[in-house]
Amino acid sequence: MTDIDQIKAEALSAIGAATTLEALDAERVRLLGKQGQVTALLKSLGGMSPEQRQSEGPRINGLREAVSDAIASRKAALEGAALEARLASERIDLSLPAPERPRGSVHPVSQVMDELAEIFADMGFAVATGPEIEDDWHNFTALNIPETHPARAMHDTFYFPGQMDRDGRRMLLRTHTSPVQIRTMTSQQPPIRVIAPGRVYRSDSDATHTPMFHQIEGLVIDRGIHLGHLKWTLETFLKAFFERDDVVLRLRPSYFPFTEPSAEVDVGYSLKDGKRVIGGSEGWMEVLGSGVVHPRVIRACGLDPDEYSGFAFGTGVDRLAMLKYGMDDLRAFFDGDLRWLRHYGFQALDVPTLSGGVGA
Repeated sequence: MTDIDQIKAEALSAIGAATTLEALDAERVRLLGKQGQVTALLKSLGGMSPEQRQSEGPRINGLREAVSDAIASRKAALEGAALEARLASERIDLSLPAPERPRGSVHPVSQVMDELAEIFADMGFAVATGPEIEDDWHNFTALNIPETHPARAMHDTFYFPGQMDRDGRRMLLRTHTSPVQIRTMTSQQPPIRVIAPGRVYRSDSDATHTPMFHQIEGLVIDRGIHLGHLKWTLETFLKAFFERDDVVLRLRPSYFPFTEPSAEVDVGYSLKDGKRVIGGSEGWMEVLGSGVVHPRVIRACGLDPDEYSGFAFGTGVDRLAMLKYGMDDLRAFFDGDLRWLRHYGFQALDVPTLSGGVGA
């Protein structure tokens, strides 16, 4: 029999002398392949007597393990050396401008949603959500909207043909986020202080209207709530959002079925280089609707209007974004134009904070 110790010494020497991965793999095949030298020794065990197998078997298996370990160790060393050489040859000059890479951006609507959530969270408001497919009761009836109101007409509201609610009325795409207020009042007891941001749908399309847009509404229900609380909340909100202390509000009497009294809220603006800039009072621009929650709405939600009162307000998130960041066509918000998104979009890590500026 060939001397096993001599084979081991020659094999380990050849493995250590391999300078490339290709040369090392050739040694592996020569020693451990199907026709390899060590493999042949392993096959010879079957023709030995039991006494020979008992004495030679451990030596041959020890040879196989030693060769396998030496190949694995040499392979790791060669791969490490190759990596070091590659790292040394592929240096990057960090003083040069970084290569331009495609990158995404945060849509202005998403940014403004985050800004509003940050502002109202500081005032103690929670965020409430609800379904976009609503029934007639939550979207209209509970909000004191009469049967003859134009909002119920098909030219204003998207109805689902053949899909009925429990009262036999057609289901619809919500026309405002006010149903979230109803769901909140029917599911939890006062005091209630929530905002309801989300998508809403109306059959309208032009430069300032789209069939799908975004709203945010606020609701406060508690004992002793009056119009003064509403005015303070809106002033605090708008000053924080536009990041100006000279924001002036004007409340005009109006009518909404779900509030009484109701008020349209205008914000003052100044003209600068022919453009409207929020702040001052050279002119007035409507930004939201508001009012004291109607007693019928409170009663419809199972609360006593003699004990509880509240206020509500609502505005378009898209319109707030247009006013703050200078867009002039609402339709561009949903065109998916990458040039528009690169211009008006925000960096992913530009998280709005009150200390650093919500529009930072």
